[in-house]
Amino acid sequence: MSYFSELALQYIDGEWRSGSGSWDIVDVDPYTGDKLAAITVATTAEVDLAYRAAERAQKGWAATNPYQRRVVFERALRLVEEREPEIVQAIMAELGGTALKAGFELSLVKDVLRDCLHQSVAPEGRLLTSPAHGRENRLYRLPVGVVGVISPFNFPLFLALKAVAPALALGNGVVLKPHQETPVVGGGLIAKIFEDAGLPPGLLNVVITDIAEIGDSFIEHPVPKVISFTGSDRVGRHVATVAAGHFKRTVLELGGNSALIVLDDADVDHAVDAAVFSRFVHQGQVCMAANRVLVDRAVEAEFTEKFVAKVASLTIGDPRDPATHIGPLINPVQADSLNAQVDQAIAAGATALLRGPKVGSLMGPVVLGGLAQDAPILRNELFGPVVLLVPFDGEDEAVRIANDTPFGLSGAVHTANVDRGVKVAQRIETGMIHVNGGTIADEPGVPFGGEKNSGVGRLNGEATVEAFTTVKWISIQHERAVFPF
Repeated sequence: MSYFSELALQYIDGEWRSGSGSWDIVDVDPYTGDKLAAITVATTAEVDLAYRAAERAQKGWAATNPYQRRVVFERALRLVEEREPEIVQAIMAELGGTALKAGFELSLVKDVLRDCLHQSVAPEGRLLTSPAHGRENRLYRLPVGVVGVISPFNFPLFLALKAVAPALALGNGVVLKPHQETPVVGGGLIAKIFEDAGLPPGLLNVVITDIAEIGDSFIEHPVPKVISFTGSDRVGRHVATVAAGHFKRTVLELGGNSALIVLDDADVDHAVDAAVFSRFVHQGQVCMAANRVLVDRAVEAEFTEKFVAKVASLTIGDPRDPATHIGPLINPVQADSLNAQVDQAIAAGATALLRGPKVGSLMGPVVLGGLAQDAPILRNELFGPVVLLVPFDGEDEAVRIANDTPFGLSGAVHTANVDRGVKVAQRIETGMIHVNGGTIADEPGVPFGGEKNSGVGRLNGEATVEAFTTVKWISIQHERAVFPF
């Protein structure tokens, strides 16, 4: 596939180049195990070159009329639409994403680029009244300068662009470090789209590397003012600690352990559909996925029978087959780790209501019930096709169980009474929650982010403007001031 031969390179200051490290990141198809590309890692020297290029280019870009800037995003959107078939194939090859997942990710990508047409012209200044005689106060909203973006492997195109595109639209330069498992879809492909869309050289740079090579230099570098990170809470905590030590702002979109709650008056069939999608889309490798499905005992038997039957009907296999629902996890290590957690839960007394086969990176769906209240698996993020069914008696117990986790990203409540659902939703400690929907949702105009260990800050809409701009106060003394000496 041409993307993997053409784009498996560093992209620095408008040039495609090799890294200068002494080893390669090997890009592998998680389903076939075939080698897609080998990329020589960037070193701290390339990280420095990338940030310095962004710093130089950003000043002219920030001075460019915002209506001119947004033309780049109009072109980028058209390019994504024109190249959609090739991008879908790349997502299938590098991520093991199914056709449904690829289409879902691309729809989100297009929403981000459409929103950037507005973001380019979104920042507004303000005039504030002053208590000082003859003084005018102006507040200007300005780009922060350069943003460092670290993106994950599960939705690498969308979750990178979610930060990269609006940061550029708002007048910043960007250096992107994609996850080493998805260097092309999450890195080179993005650089190519913006290069072809006419983004001036140096504004967007992509460095493909690993912490084993560069340590914390990507975060510690003096140029970036904001670090945007999407990934695990463990790594996010480290990013936040290092960034704080250098007085950098962070936007952290971290893991989740979302609960989908089915109350006693819910439409059971609809709740089953929502729960199956919320858990098993992209093999469950989604931070918002419903790890736990909480079901009122009044409807537990009916829900469980229908839910297990629907999960059992899901097709596992080649992500390129349109009939496949569940493709491979990103690598065999992830599959082995998740399978071990399932073994431990069963050994501790859980019941496997359904357990699919595991071969290499492929892992069939697992439905566990009969979990003890203190089962460790209930509190952890499960990044794969494993779901936990937990019964409860009444709303108060549902809220207690839902909140018994260090995470607080998403969630859902199913009920025939919308007002009841909203009241329950307000009690769940999450950044986002949906009544009679799934746990997986993202819209460009709505603040996206979590509570507790699920992150710090928000993205989308006005929240993105806050994240990637700064406010400057300029006062003007229109009349001669009187000073005390």
